[in-house]
Amino acid sequence: MAKLSRGTVKDFPGFDARTDAETLRKAMKGLGTDEEAVLKILTSRSNAQRQQIASAFKTLFGRDLVDDLKSELTGKFETLMVALMRPARLFDAHELKHALKGAGTNEKVLTEILASRTTAELRNIKQVYLEEYESNLEDHITGDTTGYYQRMLVVLVQANRDPDGRIDEGLVEQDAQVLFKAGELKWGTDEEKFITILGTRSICHLRKVFDRYMTISGFQIEETIDRETSGDLEKLLLAIVKCVRSVPAYFAESLFYAMKGGGTDDNTLIRIMVSRSEIDLLDVRREFRKNFAKSLHHMIQKDTSGDFRKALLLLCGGDDE
Repeated sequence: MAKLSRGTVKDFPGFDARTDAETLRKAMKGLGTDEEAVLKILTSRSNAQRQQIASAFKTLFGRDLVDDLKSELTGKFETLMVALMRPARLFDAHELKHALKGAGTNEKVLTEILASRTTAELRNIKQVYLEEYESNLEDHITGDTTGYYQRMLVVLVQANRDPDGRIDEGLVEQDAQVLFKAGELKWGTDEEKFITILGTRSICHLRKVFDRYMTISGFQIEETIDRETSGDLEKLLLAIVKCVRSVPAYFAESLFYAMKGGGTDDNTLIRIMVSRSEIDLLDVRREFRKNFAKSLHHMIQKDTSGDFRKALLLLCGGDDE
């Protein structure tokens, strides 16, 4: 049975790749660009349909659609349109490669992607990374990160998390006690215990462990992580816990903080809106409304401008006020 998508972007009915390709060429040909025509098409077609448009564009005009978008558009609007054109199966691998490239590592991207993806998605990312970049993702991570943060990332990249199944109450109790002893009861912290349990146990199991942990210690596991760890490791462990509790709630929070306060983290905004638009953006919107007492639509409207705003609002797909 096909899993029902909770995305805001779906296959466009009555889709015609040729017509769309012609419309896009007309919008970008000659002096000036009709940005509105570009954003309307690219935000309302599924990723698979966008790939067909790119193929039709090349067949009809002998031109590369992405190259044309890059030469005709500018700024974050260009970044968003180009991100929408990236084939879905390549998206995460490309973002990770970019985060690991050159001087300085973008830990935020590594944390967000590797903490939130399913085991099947992580296996696909590794495969695509190897095919596209002829390198091993794990090697690039170990070459670019250090310490317990690196170890936690490596465990996640193994993509060997236990599958959800029958819950062993004895193991739940044992794991909760181990985490308690490794953190609150210990002078210093036994990070390895946190890494092993949070990186390898099933999602269902971990939810039970967190409940049991609260009963034993009187603290939420997040409070303990906050107190016992710091820096990139702390952010990664917290991201894993949040994703175990609810992936859409994790993304809702990430979007909220990308727009809250002075300045907007446009890259995070683009990455999440594009990568979740066909998966669970409806659920992310619901969690956003529930947890921040305003709609995602409203916050995008307030925090962005121009064609960038128009495109994001279309991807958002509606208001929840």
